[in-house]
Formats: sequence, C-alpha cells, structure tokens
Amino acid sequence: MKLLTLTGAIALTVSAWSTAQTFTTGEPLGSVNEAGEPTPMSSNVKVYGSFRFAESCTFDPERNLILAMNAGVPQNMQENDGYVSLINPDGSVHTSKWIGFSRDELTLNQPLGSAIRNGILYVADTDHIRTFNLTSGHPLEAHSVTAAGANGLNGIAVAEDGNIYASNTREPQRVYRITPEGEASVFIEGSALALPNGVAVDNDGNVVVVNIGNNEVMTFNTDGELINTEYAAESGNDGIIVTEDGTQYVSSVRYGSISKIVPGGDAEVIAVGIPSAASICYDSVQNQIVIPMNNNNALGFLPLD
Repeated sequence: MKLLTLTGAIALTVSAWSTAQTFTTGEPLGSVNEAGEPTPMSSNVKVYGSFRFAESCTFDPERNLILAMNAGVPQNMQENDGYVSLINPDGSVHTSKWIGFSRDELTLNQPLGSAIRNGILYVADTDHIRTFNLTSGHPLEAHSVTAAGANGLNGIAVAEDGNIYASNTREPQRVYRITPEGEASVFIEGSALALPNGVAVDNDGNVVVVNIGNNEVMTFNTDGELINTEYAAESGNDGIIVTEDGTQYVSSVRYGSISKIVPGGDAEVIAVGIPSAASICYDSVQNQIVIPMNNNNALGFLPLD
C-alpha cells in the first residue's frame, strides 16, 4: 500500500510538472560540459545545416539574422513538427531550433511562407496564419482561414495596414486577405491564377503574385484588380521579392533560376542550376538573396551587385 501511494504521488507530481511547462525558445549553438556549465560555441567554429524541408525565409535586419522556415517531417509521420532556425548571414547556424525547441504552447505543423512586419513574424501554416513575437519567439495569435476554404496556404505578405495576403496553391486556387483581427476573405480567384505561390507587397502597397503554372508576375491593387503584368524569364515560379527601388526578383522552383526584373525592363536570369529554388528573401544588410531549397535541406546565397 505504501508503494502504491508513493507511486501515485510520483505520477501526480510528474503530471503536474509536465502541465506546468511553458513555451521556450532554443538557445544559440553551444554545449553543456560535464560540470553542467553552459558553454557558448567558440566564434572561430562554423556550423552549417539545421534544415528539414526549408521552404521560405525572411530577414530580421535588427538582429542581422535569417529566419528559415522548416516544415519538418511529413504530417502523416508526425504532426506539429515545424520549426524556425536562426541563420547567420554567412549561412552558418546561430540557433538550430529557435521556435520549435519545445512544443509546449506551440502549434506549428508545416510552415511554408513567412514575413515580418512591425516586430511580428507571420507564418503560413496549412490553413492558419500564425504569428510570433519577433524578439522572444513567443506564439501570439493564430488566424484560421479554414472557413474561407484554405487547405494549403503557401506564400504570404503583410501590408503596412496589417492586412495579410496569402496564396492557396492547391484547389481552390486563391489569394486570401486576412485582416489584423483575423477575418479571412477571398482576395483573388479565377483565371489569372495558375497555381499561385509567391506573394509580395510592393512599395505602393499593391499585391504582387507569381504562379507556378506560368511566368506571369501580376500586380493587383487592394481592390483585387489586376493593374500590371510582367514576365519572369522562366515559369514554375515560387518566390517573389520587391526591393526599395522597385526591382523584382523571382525564383523558379521548377527551373532552378532567379529572374531579375528592373522597372520598365525585361527579365534577365542572374542565377541558374539552383535545386528547388523556393520562397526567397532579401538580406538588406549584406545585399544578398537567400534561397531555401526545400528537400535539399539547404539555403543558397546570391550576392547582388
């Protein structure tokens, strides 16, 4: 009887301890020695990797770090396995698993597109838009887009007014608008979309969308009206970024190339042979494009002139 009572007490204590756990982020690379002392990794050591199906990235200029979205293992193997890595601008690892180090209070199933606006990280996660504090990594709000028909959110951009624009690449092929309060509605659908993927907001607040199904780079005003169409050098496009001078860079996941489109000019290919060139981001400090490469579990780096 005493043994049963002790066992029950231990089980109750463990249960209480486990339910009391709160969200934590991972620490920069380092180790704990035999004395139990945390030891940061020496600055003369570089580690590369830390990816599991890297689909998109976004850049934090305040910390000069790249945030890489990792989908993790397939959902039929394990749900809630997505995570975010912090990567230094030279490609070396800062923090292997920043968001995702602990699953307590965290749901992040299959993060694809990502964006940063006003200290918040926005992530497209299947049928939800999830937000995180950019400084602490702590989960904030989760906006469901399920009622509006979303089942495979992919590219994402956030406008200055807080409206979120996210593509649904599979059927129904759409671009959704989600208000800061979480109200989702269809922003674009119809023949203009051919497997819509990359989404960006340009310097005039318009929404730019690229398709996997063709090479069109389409600009829509905030009423959802198509106001301009340009063309990347190749089709099969995944990512789109727009820099301060209006130059557009488009990544082709099918052809492995990066197109550059200067305002008023024709597209030119500036890089080729990049396996599964997915949703790119712009590192404004080092002036380079960072290229996630999906199941190659890597990032590519393209310096700009």
